[in-house]
Amino acid sequence: MSPVRLTIGALALSAGGLVAIALHEGYTERAVRPLPGDVPTVGFGSTRRTDGSAVQIGDQTTPPQALARKLRDVQQFEGRLRECITAPVAQHEYDAIVSWAYNVGPEAACRSTLVRRLNAGDYSAACAELERWVWFQGRDCRDPAHRCGGLVARRAQERALCEGRGP
Repeated sequence: MSPVRLTIGALALSAGGLVAIALHEGYTERAVRPLPGDVPTVGFGSTRRTDGSAVQIGDQTTPPQALARKLRDVQQFEGRLRECITAPVAQHEYDAIVSWAYNVGPEAACRSTLVRRLNAGDYSAACAELERWVWFQGRDCRDPAHRCGGLVARRAQERALCEGRGP
């Protein structure tokens, strides 16, 4: 049975999708650099304060504040994706794409082969593209020596979700 696909404007990130992003990002009460050379994040991976300025080491949050910020962040990403995704998508595909775009940034997402394939209606190829996004600062995270394997696991989970095999 084919999934029900709707125009992207008719969709919003599901509660499960929001929780998945929060779990992928992890929670920190105080701002940290998730990996050496990364930008500081706080809460559930937020890189921006509520005023739009960059998170700084020393910033703090609470779980309710962090979740509210995550929801605002995601809604901004959804708005940008609505501008570049023209193909109808199923809820599971949408949740996976929003999670990925949240991690890589909406501009990179909108310029990607993944979005081009999605807009061409090649859903299988679009979902497969997720596993190509496993590089961090020029390092292939599939190499255990680079100590960023969490990104590889995240992409595998996003691909499974995109293909309808996820939670």
